[in-house]
Amino acid sequence: MLDESQFDVHLKLLAIRIPREFCKVATRILNGYLLDKARVKPITEDPTCEKNRYMILSEKVKSPDLSEIPDQKLEELRKSIKIEVLPYSLTLGYSYWGADHILKQILPLGAEVPSSFETILLISLPFYAGHIAHLNIHDELLPYKDVIAKVIYDKNYPRIKTVVNKVGTITNEFRVPKFEILAGDSDMVTEVKQYGATFKLDYSLVYWNSRLEHEHMRLVSQFNPGETVCDMFAGIGPFAIPAAQKGCMIYANDLNPDSIQYLKINAKVNKVDNLICAYNMDARKFISQLTAPPVPDINLESDVSMLRTCDNQGIPANEEPRLEKGRQDDEKEIHDNLLRNSERVQSSCMIVDVSVAAVKRPSNCCEEENGGSKFSGKSFAAWEKGSLRKRMRASELPNTKSWEHVDHVIMNLPASALQFLDAFRGIIRRKYWKVPLPWIHCYCFIRANETEEMIISESLLLLQNFIVNFFYLFQHNLYFSKIYTSHTICLLQVAESALNAPIQDPVFHRVRDVAPNKAMFCLSFRLPEACFSENVASGAS
Repeated sequence: MLDESQFDVHLKLLAIRIPREFCKVATRILNGYLLDKARVKPITEDPTCEKNRYMILSEKVKSPDLSEIPDQKLEELRKSIKIEVLPYSLTLGYSYWGADHILKQILPLGAEVPSSFETILLISLPFYAGHIAHLNIHDELLPYKDVIAKVIYDKNYPRIKTVVNKVGTITNEFRVPKFEILAGDSDMVTEVKQYGATFKLDYSLVYWNSRLEHEHMRLVSQFNPGETVCDMFAGIGPFAIPAAQKGCMIYANDLNPDSIQYLKINAKVNKVDNLICAYNMDARKFISQLTAPPVPDINLESDVSMLRTCDNQGIPANEEPRLEKGRQDDEKEIHDNLLRNSERVQSSCMIVDVSVAAVKRPSNCCEEENGGSKFSGKSFAAWEKGSLRKRMRASELPNTKSWEHVDHVIMNLPASALQFLDAFRGIIRRKYWKVPLPWIHCYCFIRANETEEMIISESLLLLQNFIVNFFYLFQHNLYFSKIYTSHTICLLQVAESALNAPIQDPVFHRVRDVAPNKAMFCLSFRLPEACFSENVASGAS
């Protein structure tokens, strides 16, 4: 247990006793010579007389004759009141000190202690999730985990009511960490607010990272009202919900049934359930079925989990994706829901600006303009406060089907999203597609200590030497940009290898550093026309 008394600091100070009505005058005269410590008032009550007050003097005033204070100030003070100097004892205890001060006293010498909980070397508190503080305590400090958790809990209560530590590495298919509760309540169900959206979640069942809030809004700011967005790894909706609030039509998928259930709840809470279709299946199967044209001569009936009401209590177990069914039956399921969604949108309401609802996004919307990338975008707050909040009938949303038109595809699974890019080979049919191919936003990690050979081996490519690098940069018009290091070049080649097609005008955005030698990037590009099914078939022949 933590002995709180070990942090007590006893100060021997001086104070002057004056009538309480002269406190304002004395404060002005003694400016610079009164105690100046955070959260400690220099004026306190006289325990012997309620009509008097103690004015606690600065630590630099040590003599009872107040010789450290200029004579001019003392003379001015004596004209108003009689000065009575008294000794004063002040104890600064555990409750006074901040978490950083306490941790410095507890942790071994050499352990780096942060001034805030946002950046730390051996103890990482990446974010707060509602009332939950998430720690990543490294092995060196595991013996101190309970004390660390108590300090964080004590210094942040009641904002923080639960402190957890991630245990081991993420190995399950849903990418949900395992946690141990170190302090506070065991309740892992919480609520987070971001940019006007409310997200409910069970932190033990779904993935959430509050540090990506700015990235969520950065990407959503690139979407226009009326566009169609496909989110392949949607989670509980950090991209889907704000995009729907902006007036986009969303097809959201996640393999984790708990994530989808909370996505449904959050869509209801944020009143965008009429704009979000939710799916619980493998991402490859999802994108394949979403872009497949209808099966002819079939009376489509569906039992795929779409966005329904969330009136049922608790989170029921979802059925596993029925991978054993034939492709025709799968297409019946998903296309029935697409058609039902189209009918549903015709009679529902949405949040979107009347003047731009039916305007299509230009084909070069994400390309560079006047020397700068249009991915900078306007802020979320700008469109939230503007005319985009107007109500209108959702029938003004362009009535398009997902096998004819998708504007953006989000792939937010940095650990393995690149491995899913091959799912886009030949899934879109040119004869049905009515607009430019979608923008793909693929998130990935780059490790600073990765060698080029390590990255190349993953993609089965051979990056031979600097000359290859140079011509690759020149070919892709990337030679002028500092961001395109050898690692990002390799990453781009991994993506091209997965697509089996060259990527034109890629846009790299550094999202954040997740570790000292590990960064998260977003690679955005328009899907190459070589990925049309007709082109893939002709290339194979």
